[in-house]
Amino acid sequence: MSKDQFDRVAEHPVDEVFLRRWSPRSFLADPVQPEQLATLFEAARWAPSCFNEQPWLFMYAATPKDLAIYRQIIVPQNRIWADKAPVLALAFARRNFARNGKVNKHYAFDTGAAWMSLALQAHKLGLAAHAMGGFFEEQAYLLLGVPKEKYEAMAAIAIGRRGPVESLPAEFAAREAPGPRKALAEVAIEGLFQDQHA
Repeated sequence: MSKDQFDRVAEHPVDEVFLRRWSPRSFLADPVQPEQLATLFEAARWAPSCFNEQPWLFMYAATPKDLAIYRQIIVPQNRIWADKAPVLALAFARRNFARNGKVNKHYAFDTGAAWMSLALQAHKLGLAAHAMGGFFEEQAYLLLGVPKEKYEAMAAIAIGRRGPVESLPAEFAAREAPGPRKALAEVAIEGLFQDQHA
């Protein structure tokens, strides 16, 4: 068993990056260098996908002008902390295969793989990436000009360097810690299905 600085415990040996990566809400305003951002999206680019379709599309804001637009997409409760992040991104997924127009039922699964690649690479660079489901989908399509009939807005992402917990309002500061995980036996079953919650 391995244990990281936040007292996360793995039941079996894994690389420390899986334990140490987490999603903080406190961010420093320090800008993220363009080459670092490029590295994050490069990592996402190499994620696996069904038929190598690569259905993901990441759009991001790193300038005051663009950030002002992207912030309008985030729900107010998340803006309380996400507004301080120097980079905001939106993850979209193309619903249909480019080669034949047929529905790609794996687009969400594959885009999740790309997000995880981005998140792990961010940690390796000393950055943090916090994905959010709390955003206005219609605003994402409208403000960013993304065609809704082709893409699904999957998540908003705050990116930057982790800031001090003291900078957060009390309601968020109390939760500013890595979350636990279910037991391995609950998420990996050998053989036939068994209801773990019976």
